[in-house]
Amino acid sequence: MLKDYEFWFVVGSQSLYGPEVLETVAQRAREMAEKLSESKEIPCRIVYKATVETEAEGTRIMLDANYDERCAGVITWCHTFSPSKMWIHGLQLLQKPWCHFATQYNRHIPDKEIDMDYMNLNQSAHGDREHGFIGARMRLSRKVVVGYWEDASVRKELGSWMRSAVGAAFSRKLRLIRFGDNMRDVAVTEGDKVEAEIKLGWQVDYWPVGHLAEVMNEVSEQAVDSKMEEYRSRYLFATDDLDSVRCQAREEIAIRRILKREGALGFVDTFQDLYGMEQLPGLASQNIMADGMGFGAEGDWKISGMTAIVKAMGEGLEGGSTFMEDYNYDLEPGGELSLGAHMLEVCPSVAAEKPRIEIHPLSIGDRKPPARLVFEGAAGTGAVISLIDMGGRLRLIVQDIECIRPTMKMENLPVARVMWKSAPDLLTGLKCWILAGGAHHSVLTTQINAGIMEDWAEIMGIEFVHISSESTAEGLKQQLFLNDLAWKLK
Repeated sequence: MLKDYEFWFVVGSQSLYGPEVLETVAQRAREMAEKLSESKEIPCRIVYKATVETEAEGTRIMLDANYDERCAGVITWCHTFSPSKMWIHGLQLLQKPWCHFATQYNRHIPDKEIDMDYMNLNQSAHGDREHGFIGARMRLSRKVVVGYWEDASVRKELGSWMRSAVGAAFSRKLRLIRFGDNMRDVAVTEGDKVEAEIKLGWQVDYWPVGHLAEVMNEVSEQAVDSKMEEYRSRYLFATDDLDSVRCQAREEIAIRRILKREGALGFVDTFQDLYGMEQLPGLASQNIMADGMGFGAEGDWKISGMTAIVKAMGEGLEGGSTFMEDYNYDLEPGGELSLGAHMLEVCPSVAAEKPRIEIHPLSIGDRKPPARLVFEGAAGTGAVISLIDMGGRLRLIVQDIECIRPTMKMENLPVARVMWKSAPDLLTGLKCWILAGGAHHSVLTTQINAGIMEDWAEIMGIEFVHISSESTAEGLKQQLFLNDLAWKLK
């Protein structure tokens, strides 16, 4: 999916310098775009598009970027001095994410070679300040990346922003299917679906669970056989009850058919509405998530959408991303830990070892014992992410975590589970999460960090709250108070 997108490299200059200088600028820009595209830190191709010399050129290229579906964002850099007034109209019209890349072609100042010709050609320090002023003056949302373009740390920052921009493009095309409605009497899974489509681009559609049951009845035994072979290739079978596993295969095939038919990349269900179904989708939901799609339990469409987006942004990175729920705490003083799990649906992308298919009673939902994947989560640095509706605006909450291998076997808990340390510590982090309104459902990821999510939130125009090692409850209270004031003025 990442390779479906490209980023346009647009360089600022002016005709005053003459054709020889402008040709050198173009040659260097092409070289930089090609070398950046080849580096491991850059997830998508960077394409040199133009050296902007006039207002008309800048406006034209921004309009072209808007209408090119392959273009996920625009990266600008001023090799020489580029008068900022000629960028106004183009930047006003630009609807794609914008990164101001403040760099220069040469790493060092050449002691003996530097003269006025060199200075005229290499004026990034001059041009980027002029370019930065117009972005600030116009109060435009933009990412500013600063440093030498061949440094790995600079490329990593640029590449992370590119993932955020691809997440924004993915979000604006995202469609989700709701099988049934939200779980009764639950507040945080509700939300304004119209506002979500306006701000995030999500189309969230309802389909009756009875329709899903009808599609399940149309699934052939041959199709189920093929799905069972897929399960055998991916997972260990720790059960002889193949009929229950086949039931999950039938559910998965039916869900996938509806998603494909409707062009959707995520779905939700709820154990309170399983009309016509023998089991709550467990293994079915987990295997669908393993292929990069979103899921939310109890009708939580917001977390389904975020799961799909985080998976899209994390493509090709080590680790995994999954729907998650906080289940329990270990409150040993100084060693407090969170245990995350769910009744069934945790994505195997976060598993430490090959998951096992097991069947156990669910004791909720009034259906037959469902097949599910059971595993322990892998260790790794990550985050938990919650998107909530504050009534008038959306808030994205991200908390830094450190996943660890579970400290106990929990042999009588037959579900997938992940254990983690919360930043800055469990008790402070929990207080901050509750003060911010974080949901009990989250996306747990060891692929994507808070910086990528902050860039995504800024591109989408929604509030961002970060709970980190530096967070305090008092500081967060002040931040939330100021955020409320600021967002009411927007």
